[in-house]
Parts: sequence; C-alpha cells; structure tokens
Amino acid sequence: MRISVIRKAHFNAAHRLHVPAWSEQENKDYFGLCNNPNYHGHNYELEVKVTGECDPVSGYLIDMKDVKDMIEQEVCEPFDHRNLNLDVADFRDLNPTAENIAYVIWHKLRKRLDARFDLAVRLCETPRNCVEYHGQ
Repeated sequence: MRISVIRKAHFNAAHRLHVPAWSEQENKDYFGLCNNPNYHGHNYELEVKVTGECDPVSGYLIDMKDVKDMIEQEVCEPFDHRNLNLDVADFRDLNPTAENIAYVIWHKLRKRLDARFDLAVRLCETPRNCVEYHGQ
C-alpha cells in the first residue's frame, strides 16, 4: 500500500530579502517591505510529507517520532528564533526567500531519510503565502 504521512512543525525566524548585486532602490522596489534593512520576521508553518510503501506487518510507513526528530534537529533547532541571513550558514550567500528556505529544508531532510521514501516540503510564511518543494 503506497501512502503518505505528514508531520507539521513551527518555527519563528527573521530575514531580509536582498540581492547584493542590485542597488538599494532596485531591492526596495522588488522586495518592498521584505527588504527592510533591519529585517522582519515570520511565524513559519512547515509540513513534511513522506510517501512510500506501508510495511504490511507493522502497518507503519515510517515511525513519526523519527520524522519529528529529524525536523527538530535539522530545521527547528538551527532556524527557530534566528536571523536567517546572519545566523544560518545556509543563507549567507542564498537569499532566504520562502522558496529557498523550503529548498534548503528539503535537502537537509533528504540526507536523513531513507531513499525508498519520497519527500515533499510545504512552508507557509503566512496563512495565505505557501511554497512547496518536491525535489525536482
């Protein structure tokens, strides 16, 4: 039986959307309030979806505690209550857009997850603005 499980998590982080190669005005015009030089924050909602073949004996696809622990170690501990631009090495040279944050999270979790599973990451900055990454 092919099935998916979804684990939700939450973290708070600050960031500034900024392209160093652009002028201050170009950045302000393109990113608006998200280009605030003093940064701004979000209450991020994360959904991690693991898909694969359910074990016919245990009835589990994967132990949800393992998924919870991966998310805690790879996402919540390094990102929560941090300035993504300044405190998280992954974003020193990568603009911390929601798209790029989801991409980074997917790669961190993919390294820890058995290859037999498919992985998708959904990240919401606000209740209305979400991105999803499946690894393509």
